Amino acid sequence: MIDWSRVRELCDEVGSEDFDEVVDLFLEEVGEVIGRLRREPDPSQLEQNLHFLKGSALSLGFASFSSLCQNGERISAQGEADAVDIPEIVAEFERSKNEFLAELPVRLAA
Repeated sequence: MIDWSRVRELCDEVGSEDFDEVVDLFLEEVGEVIGRLRREPDPSQLEQNLHFLKGSALSLGFASFSSLCQNGERISAQGEADAVDIPEIVAEFERSKNEFLAELPVRLAA
């Protein structure tokens, strides 16, 4: 679900002080897009939204979530936005976020 080696790599790249800010920004920005997908997904914006989520997720090691976003982006690009399983994407974000936040202190301390 989480690519912990990517998380460690990013933390090393930006430094531990800035890493917390990166995580906060990620959760805020991704949370806004997830909120829009929950409330009223716009099929005309779905491909762009999923592209943003995919890239953001990859940068922070949310591998499973990123994969679902990539698949949804591809489906949407084929003109089939209605076939994208938005509830599954949202649920995977929540699962990934919960695992990430629960395990992050231990993983970074190792």
